[in-house]
Amino acid sequence: MKSIDLTPLYRNSIGFDHLSSLLNSSLRTESANASYPPYNIEVLGENKYAITLSVAGFSQNELDINVEKGVLTVRGKKASAQERQYLHRGIANRSFERKFNLAEYIEVVDAGLDNGLLSISLVREIPEALKPKTIAINTGKPALNVNQQESANQGVNQVA
Repeated sequence: MKSIDLTPLYRNSIGFDHLSSLLNSSLRTESANASYPPYNIEVLGENKYAITLSVAGFSQNELDINVEKGVLTVRGKKASAQERQYLHRGIANRSFERKFNLAEYIEVVDAGLDNGLLSISLVREIPEALKPKTIAINTGKPALNVNQQESANQGVNQVA
């Protein structure tokens, strides 16, 4: 049986975790792809998420966060540094662009930079019109009385 790798969905999408978790658990496929900068996507609550990127060496004015058409884009642009001579260069010091697809109603709430970690808070805000509502059941009186029901039937007969 052929398996499908769903880790790209986890790496670039926010709010699809219920769908991807269902598919991932049924297929149990894992893949490890290194990328720069390293990051985490966390589920903090039913409708709360966080993305944390390791951006060591970047200052606040070298980072840019944008949301456009359901895509969150994080860019890091390093200013040209003076020429240095290294014996070993293991710290990545390059510009980057990382994109995350956002599900419907996912909004970026806040972002902060602390100790080389850029944290972005996201919330799923479902509009009131789309939330389920409970209808109260009245006792002692019918929802339609006989006169209302007859006039409703006459309107249907006239349309037909």
